[in-house]
Amino acid sequence: MNSLAVNDLSFVLAFALVLIAVFISSKEKLHLSKDIFLSIIRAILQLILVGYLLKYIFQVNNGFLTVAMSLFIVFNAAWNAHKRNPGSRKKYRHSFAAIFISTYVTLGVLIFSGAIKFVPSQIVPITGMIASNSMVAIGLCYRTLNTQFHDLRQQTLEKLALGASINLASKPILQQSIKTAMQPTIDSAKTVGLVSLPGMMSGLIFAGLDPVHAIKYQIMVTFMLLSATSLGAIIAGYFAYKDYFNDDYQLIS
Repeated sequence: MNSLAVNDLSFVLAFALVLIAVFISSKEKLHLSKDIFLSIIRAILQLILVGYLLKYIFQVNNGFLTVAMSLFIVFNAAWNAHKRNPGSRKKYRHSFAAIFISTYVTLGVLIFSGAIKFVPSQIVPITGMIASNSMVAIGLCYRTLNTQFHDLRQQTLEKLALGASINLASKPILQQSIKTAMQPTIDSAKTVGLVSLPGMMSGLIFAGLDPVHAIKYQIMVTFMLLSATSLGAIIAGYFAYKDYFNDDYQLIS
């Protein structure tokens, strides 16, 4: 098995690449330098904390801790998806339901089929992969919903005035929002292996696994992410669009 080593020089050179981004931001007056440094600091602190936590959870190999860590990931992903919703009447439970269902339906199928085992070293990383992709898709769905309701407000009002239900009046908006949410995952699936070697496959190759065997895992991950993003976007979309109407089924200004 191949051994990987990250020395101090590697860190220094990698950080130099970050400074290039900061220099470009400063030169072009993008005002992103502060955000870049804050994101780097947060990433370092979070990864160190999670690294030691995962090391403990993997060593203990306790079912309760495994479930607790998995739920923590889902709660956090739901909260971040909720924050990305620009709607004024947004509800956290909608984001949580969407990510909870999309994550655990997909995870349940993988466990039931024997693709993964109920051990922390497999459950926790896979939960993170599913929940994070679902979170991004749901965030895109929310933003598109908000934009579409603003841009197509007059059309929606006309449909309501003609007696259409809020579901029928909102259908084109919902369809476009769900499509937009799923598009990055679909585009990624189209180019996987040709443009990018994703995390699962790259990690297995780094660990010394035969690339042909690593492909099988990556195909499984591709199926998994397509399922999770579609479920998450559909559930979130059908929950969230109702927030743009009041109790009398009138479009909120």
